[in-house]
Amino acid sequence: MKYLSGAILSLALALGAIGCSTTSAPHAHATKDMLVMENAPVKSGLEVLLGDENWLAQLKGKRVGLITTPTGVDSKMNSTVDLLNNHPDIQLVKLFGPEHGVRGDAYAGDHVDDAVDPRTGIPEKSLYGKTRRPPKEYLEGLDVMVYDIQDIGSRSYTYIYTMAYAMEACGEAGIPFIVLDRPNPCGPMVSGNILNSEEYKTFVGLYAIPYQYAMTPGEVAQLFNDKFNKTRCDLTVVPMSGYQRWMLQGDTGLPWVPSSPHIPDPKHAVYYNLTGIIGELPTVSIGVGYTTPFETIAAPWIDGYKLAEDLNARNLAGVRFRPVTYKPFYSRFKDKPITGVHIQITNYRTVQPVEVQIHIMEALQAMYPEQGIFTDEKAKGCLFDEVNGTDSIRQRILAGDKAEDIIRDYQPAVAEFQVMAKPYLIYD
Repeated sequence: MKYLSGAILSLALALGAIGCSTTSAPHAHATKDMLVMENAPVKSGLEVLLGDENWLAQLKGKRVGLITTPTGVDSKMNSTVDLLNNHPDIQLVKLFGPEHGVRGDAYAGDHVDDAVDPRTGIPEKSLYGKTRRPPKEYLEGLDVMVYDIQDIGSRSYTYIYTMAYAMEACGEAGIPFIVLDRPNPCGPMVSGNILNSEEYKTFVGLYAIPYQYAMTPGEVAQLFNDKFNKTRCDLTVVPMSGYQRWMLQGDTGLPWVPSSPHIPDPKHAVYYNLTGIIGELPTVSIGVGYTTPFETIAAPWIDGYKLAEDLNARNLAGVRFRPVTYKPFYSRFKDKPITGVHIQITNYRTVQPVEVQIHIMEALQAMYPEQGIFTDEKAKGCLFDEVNGTDSIRQRILAGDKAEDIIRDYQPAVAEFQVMAKPYLIYD
């Protein structure tokens, strides 16, 4: 990959975000994660579509397919499925379920079966079961496909690849594809390395993008359609109104529906990017199974006080660490007391989740080399390398490399991605 000039790299590192606007975020130190406003400043693509005859014209009189999850709702929590099905000018004929299903009744990683939606009687075809790419017969009888899912802005979250595959299939079938845009709850901060798509191209990392990629679903769709997908589709993005790039989910005033069982509120989208890679390993708890999903690093053999002292001494932006002891109710170390650190995000606008995670990896390896956490034996039995998008970070951690050196070395590729992605951004 061609490296950028030092000037461009310096600019990208200073901004730490794709297409940063000169508009400053009000109260940039704060976040309003749980705020839902009666008159929200932002309208989702769904509400823009339903409130504008020009956008609605693209669905009127056509047989519509819909890819969605329970996150597809308007500001009053009405389901996209029900809104489109009940609209007098829209003929919703088929539903498509990604991971977790249309109505959210499948656990992470569980296959989703074909079904009939019990509320509407509309047939559902699974895109997370026997196939993840809709075959031609799935698309028969459709005039247009609509996609409406609230994502969390993480490369290893599978919804964007369901979207990518469906876009390719619709392109091959000549079916227009419409994305109803929604916020990125992680905001404008880019974090993490670029996936090595030659060696680690999977459904938890399909394309060469950063782990926290700082784009909305509509922006990602435009990037995928133009730069990565083998077959382009006739793509339309219905943009949000009132959305600005600096916003976190709480700034939008839009309600939050859990995007999966362990993302109960918007802050956990950021926490997912902060511990989720380590969480693939079989030897460490990240709080899944307790009341703090993705917020902890704990195991029976960790000294939480020493780990907290080490990590706090690094003065990492936007986070602090406190010792913690807990007993998971389910999942890893069920019913066993474990110790470690509870990660406190103190500034959601400055924290760089993946970089913090690499520092945690370095600390764990230095303090507990006898555990062999990052060995091939441990990593090859799970999706650690696949989620990380490379094995080089793990190998460098094993070799004793410093986190800051690892992070520095992948920045040129990140800066190059930011330049490539900028034309596909919709919001200032």
